[in-house]
Parts: sequence; structure tokens; C-alpha cells
Amino acid sequence: MKSIIMLATAAMLAATVASGAFAAEFTKGTVKKLDVKAKKVTLIHEELKNLEMPAMTMVFRVKDDAILGKLKEGAKVEFVAERVEGKLTVTDVK
Repeated sequence: MKSIIMLATAAMLAATVASGAFAAEFTKGTVKKLDVKAKKVTLIHEELKNLEMPAMTMVFRVKDDAILGKLKEGAKVEFVAERVEGKLTVTDVK
């Protein structure tokens, strides 16, 4: 029984460490264009380290309407971009 508890504790610790390694990293950008109907945003952004992408201007899909509501053309934002089903997608904004 003691070994099962120790094994479970080790597994939980490993999962916690692994999830911390993949914590979302926000990137600074400016909203250049917003297409609410298509759920897309064009961002002028700094380097996207998690995607190994240099600073540039590009179009992203937007994960959901709540995020679209936080975006306005010309606004300075901090965002998280990830590959979702093979497409570059904004998954969080602050």
C-alpha cells in the first residue's frame, strides 16, 4: 500500500512539472486587422518562441468569440498562439 501511494505521488509530481514546462507564454503584438466573420486576426508580433517563429505580421485563426471580443484594430495586446489542428491560432489574449 505504501508503495502505491509513493508511486501515485511521483506520478502527480511528474505531471505537475510537465504541465509547468508547457505553460502558455504571452507574446506582445499589435492588431493590424480584425475579421470577426471569418474569426481571424492579423497581428504584428514579436518572436513566437513556442512556435520558433521570428517577429513578423501574419494572420491567425481565433479560438473563440470571447477572444474576438477583446480585440480591436490598432490595439496593443499580449497573446498566446498555438498550432490547433495544424492551424496557427490565438488561444488567449490579455
